[in-house]
Amino acid sequence: FLLLTYFTHQRDQAHDLLLAEQAKSDELLLNILPQSIARQLKDGRRSIAECIDSASILFADIAGFTPLSAELGVERVVDLLNDLHTGFDEIVERFGLEKIRTIGDGYMAAAGVPKPRPDHAHMVAEAALEMIEFTHELSRAYDFPILLRVGINSGTVMAGVIGRKKFSYDIWGDPVNVASRMESHGVSDSIQIAERTYELIKNDYVTAPRGLIDIKGKGEMRTWFLIGRR
Repeated sequence: FLLLTYFTHQRDQAHDLLLAEQAKSDELLLNILPQSIARQLKDGRRSIAECIDSASILFADIAGFTPLSAELGVERVVDLLNDLHTGFDEIVERFGLEKIRTIGDGYMAAAGVPKPRPDHAHMVAEAALEMIEFTHELSRAYDFPILLRVGINSGTVMAGVIGRKKFSYDIWGDPVNVASRMESHGVSDSIQIAERTYELIKNDYVTAPRGLIDIKGKGEMRTWFLIGRR
């Protein structure tokens, strides 16, 4: 009886440890992938790829980051990026966007993926405005100017999970490329939007036309600055 009790206790302990490890694994997967995508992978689906008819994409980047990082040094740069991305993560979560990836000071997010939503352009606009406000607060905290460039575009995108051992959820397509160009051809401390996004939000937000600008790989495009809410 004592042996049976001992082995039963050992079995229960092993089961509890297994459940705890599984919970940790699930939490890690959810930190990497959208919840619906993580669920599909857990259910055994090997290939995840889809076309999303209408979504909005945001790119954000600190203007002049390379000379700034050389001036600050490694430790302060890491602190700055940690504070910046943590703040952006909170904004993105609040407005229901999906964080896609970060590269250095660059930050990419999207709305309408993987779950479609009709207000995707509005939610990206809201997030962008708050990102600009947040960098102003961060500038005061660090006591030097942190000037953000933000680019936004909307359209049909493809999305899927890339990789077998190290997963990443990514989106691609021409609207993504244009959103990236909106940021890289933008102006410091401003949000530049392409025409597709402008048409979706123009009745609810204050915008200012920038006019035709020459976009690398696209030619001349009409763009606007997003100023604020009406």
